[in-house]
Amino acid sequence: MKPLPLGVRVAAGLAVTALEQARKLPQQLAGLPLTVVSEAMQLSMRVQQHVTELAIKGDDVLSGLRPAEEEPEWATFDEDETPVTTTAELPADDPWEEEERAIAEVPEFLPSYDELSIAQLRARLRNLSLEQLEELLRYETAHESRPEFVGMLNRRIATVKAQ
Repeated sequence: MKPLPLGVRVAAGLAVTALEQARKLPQQLAGLPLTVVSEAMQLSMRVQQHVTELAIKGDDVLSGLRPAEEEPEWATFDEDETPVTTTAELPADDPWEEEERAIAEVPEFLPSYDELSIAQLRARLRNLSLEQLEELLRYETAHESRPEFVGMLNRRIATVKAQ
């Protein structure tokens, strides 16, 4: 038996596909509002990510143009408050820790590190090598040891190692 011409076979395939899609239409219409809302939310989140990236880049550029702002005296945070302890509860000073702090210097590749906000530092992390990130982490833990900075540096180091 001789096969039918290509045009006839394609037309038959299109007709069957259209019929199948028409049968699925009631189910697809029921889920359409959810699909539209989901797509809109995804688009919104992508726009927010792009705006945030632009703001970080802007912070990076503008941070060099103006000095870092000092926190006002009235601005206090939980981690800034010193716990009330008796003299018996105070830990003994570790001379080795003090020596490490005195030896560690601000890394040459980021001399303004101590003045950076966490957002400004985050903007610079993608340009740093693994060795530079590890040096920053050592410096941070030896000096301020701020949990949010230490955590961010640790996460970035893990990401760079994974790549």
